[in-house]
Amino acid sequence: MRPVQLSPEALRQQLARQAAQAAPDLAAALGVSVPTLHRQMARLPAGEVISAGRARRTRHALTRRLRGGQTQLPVFSVDREGRLQTVGPLTLTAPEGSHLLLAAAGWPVPEEARDGWWPGLPYPLHQMRPQGYMGRQFARLSHHRLQVPEDVARWSDDDALYVMSVAGSDLSGNLIVGEAACQQWLAERAQAQAPVEEADLVAHYLQRADEAVAAGVPGSSAAGEFPKFTAARALTGAATPHVIVKFSGADDSATVRRWADLLVCEHLALETAATLQGLNAARSRILAGGGRTFLEVERFDRHGEAGRSPLCALDVLDAAFLGRGGSQWPVLTAALAGLGLLVDGVEAAVQRLWWFGRLIANSDMHTGNLAFVPQEGRLTLAPAYDMLPMRLAPLAGGELPARAPEFALPLPEERPAWHEACTAALGFWEAAAVDVRISDGFRALCGQHAQALRSLAERA
Repeated sequence: MRPVQLSPEALRQQLARQAAQAAPDLAAALGVSVPTLHRQMARLPAGEVISAGRARRTRHALTRRLRGGQTQLPVFSVDREGRLQTVGPLTLTAPEGSHLLLAAAGWPVPEEARDGWWPGLPYPLHQMRPQGYMGRQFARLSHHRLQVPEDVARWSDDDALYVMSVAGSDLSGNLIVGEAACQQWLAERAQAQAPVEEADLVAHYLQRADEAVAAGVPGSSAAGEFPKFTAARALTGAATPHVIVKFSGADDSATVRRWADLLVCEHLALETAATLQGLNAARSRILAGGGRTFLEVERFDRHGEAGRSPLCALDVLDAAFLGRGGSQWPVLTAALAGLGLLVDGVEAAVQRLWWFGRLIANSDMHTGNLAFVPQEGRLTLAPAYDMLPMRLAPLAGGELPARAPEFALPLPEERPAWHEACTAALGFWEAAAVDVRISDGFRALCGQHAQALRSLAERA
């Protein structure tokens, strides 16, 4: 009986049906022996097939090109001292997905990705996707040049990866994907301008705010999101010159005044959150000028002039490890802890921060607003950020809500975290009630919340 002949095209078609197939499965589907399969794969052009995994875990996949270009992109990381490291090659696979080994870089890896196979992009790259106000602003300004949809929410994984690879020199965390983006980062580092001095800072922020408003996303504050920009400023004692700056409008309307009050409240809330056991918070300060209020927040994924550290938000971790959805920080964090992914003390610290947020009327604690830092295959908690009483923000039409305090009591097992958070939250409301940077009416409102929480604490 003549042996079955295996054509290169038949092999390609079978490989293209599914990424990461085992040799016995491929051979059975093609009606050939495993040795015949291996001989034919060896005859394909170099780089057309990727094989990974040890012994019986070895899988094979057909590679595919990103927009007709490369099948493989180098992935780099920048350490805290600003030194460039190679993480490894990211290879795109057919019909979808990718391959990248991440464990050696300190990232926890789902069991199904231990050999580097990912159904889409590796999850740390999802953290790098442009998002929020600045992501939408970038897409609006650059979509024609980069040939991606104007709406960043409509970007495919390949769209996002292409943008990262050609324009991703300053994204969240410490990874850089692609040689072009890396060369861009090296050039920016070599030609970096000096950080803005304190004496010139407010004028610089006013100019940047005007530019952001002119080119940015209309209606951001009305949608519950502050407009913002990034900057580099010189400040004695700062861990890094790199900051994210949120800002209010420049007029004296009641709506703009409320947003300005909330910026001050965010600063006070971050200062207070940092006093809770097991927690740090992003360092911030308030500046004002030209009718605007600015909240300057140090980037905690940046260190010194050029150093960086990795970062990943809870929504991305949920999608990679849990697939639960929902917005309850403690529930998702407990599930991550159950998988052995959290450093000791993180779960309890998240409980305190969750209750603190609820007791300062933060109605915007979605899973993108809690982040973690990978550390030798596990996760530690990143500093707190975006913590403010959003329940008191103006409504979409600009009206100021007349909302009475709504504070929840804990279940018995939650009482220790609740009491610690309550003490801190009461300190926040009391500080806001006397801070002269806040308008008279809002200070009075903060005083009412302080009294309501004080009364509740006496009954808890």
